Amino acid sequence: MSDAELVLRSTRVITPEGTRPASVAVAGGTITAVLPHDAEVPAGARLEDVGDHVVLPGLVDTHVHVNDPGRTEWEGFWTATRAAAAGGITTLVDMPLNSLPPTTTVDNLRVKQQVAADKAHIDVGFWGGALPDNVKDLRPLHEAGVFGFKAFLSPSGVDEFPHLDQDQLARSMAEIAAFDGLLIVHAEDPHHLAAAPQHGGPRYADFLASRPRDAEDTAIAGLIAQAKRLHARVHVLHLSSSDALPLIAEARAEGVRLTVETCPHYLTLTAEEVPDGASEFKCCPPIREAANQDLLWQALADGTIDCVVTDHSPSTADLKTDDFATAWGGISGLQLSLAAVWTEARGRGHGLEDVVRWMSTRTAELVGLRHKGAIEAGRDADFAVVAPEETFTVDPAALQHRNRVTAYAGRTLYGVVKSTWLRGQRIVADGTFTEPKGRLLTRPS
Repeated sequence: MSDAELVLRSTRVITPEGTRPASVAVAGGTITAVLPHDAEVPAGARLEDVGDHVVLPGLVDTHVHVNDPGRTEWEGFWTATRAAAAGGITTLVDMPLNSLPPTTTVDNLRVKQQVAADKAHIDVGFWGGALPDNVKDLRPLHEAGVFGFKAFLSPSGVDEFPHLDQDQLARSMAEIAAFDGLLIVHAEDPHHLAAAPQHGGPRYADFLASRPRDAEDTAIAGLIAQAKRLHARVHVLHLSSSDALPLIAEARAEGVRLTVETCPHYLTLTAEEVPDGASEFKCCPPIREAANQDLLWQALADGTIDCVVTDHSPSTADLKTDDFATAWGGISGLQLSLAAVWTEARGRGHGLEDVVRWMSTRTAELVGLRHKGAIEAGRDADFAVVAPEETFTVDPAALQHRNRVTAYAGRTLYGVVKSTWLRGQRIVADGTFTEPKGRLLTRPS
């Protein structure tokens, strides 16, 4: 600790061994020691004592649509990373679509990195995309440092990112498995979607019927079969159907290299409460019923679901029309994800340590960021300082998102983020931000 530049002290620090009073020593942006609360502060080190506020590792959100460049009016690296920082997120991994160009070649990746370089308030990494015609680009993208590859099994909603049929999925998966990469999949079966009733209009019940659970279940079953055959690493994105949980549990028990995420909106919002015409609640797959939500929480508790990520997918307000069939499908949640999940978790008997495991430790593990996701020596000094017992009411005007449309408007949430720290530097406190200090991340070799 003698070389410490900063000592961050709290009566409640969440470490891999549990929550305890501690002094966290930082030097060169790295945690050098986690010491007793009353440890002596070395000469030259700055003490920051946050009292009884909880110090937790900065969250790692591996599912974010920043939409920059090309659709920057929807979001952008400056606004997205500010919103993330305000919500206690210190690392995000950007999805390959909804930007122009999509991240499907090395040249396109370089364009995105150049745009992000001086706008990132937090650390940013990138997913690549798997398209029907870019199998030849997958290995070069992997070598250029993307964290894995996203594929859709049904239409993505944007023409420049077409979905894969089963043969194309097999070809992409085989290529990615050859270099032990990670394939992450939007799993809804297009045939089941096409067969579902498509009424359109403002009724949420009609929209829910148009995206049935069996579309997810069938797609996940097919994904599991391919992954088992090819011994590939696959990850199911934004799981909403609890009916798929037995399939997932069985596959994992058989040794299939399968991980699964869900999202705050599936854990905190229910179909029964969505007003007709309120397309700020529209996402694909959809928010389902309360009984389904209960089963997702059980799966989080028993480890069938690995982690929780936002799937932050904003758009301009004019695309959120009152017709669920034509409105843009995506929920903005970066700034509010920690508070939303914590509010529901505490009501269900979970602790903040559980939330850290789902939203920081396991997400960092998913993408191989061994220096993120925990407060222990050798990790990046990324922290969120949170008052978990304090509440706030969501005011869209107070959000940092470029378009302040939110399904959480008016909800009272627990968990006020007092400050966020990136590599030992406070990047936001009480709504005041520093200049961007984020780095662009590449997949660890």
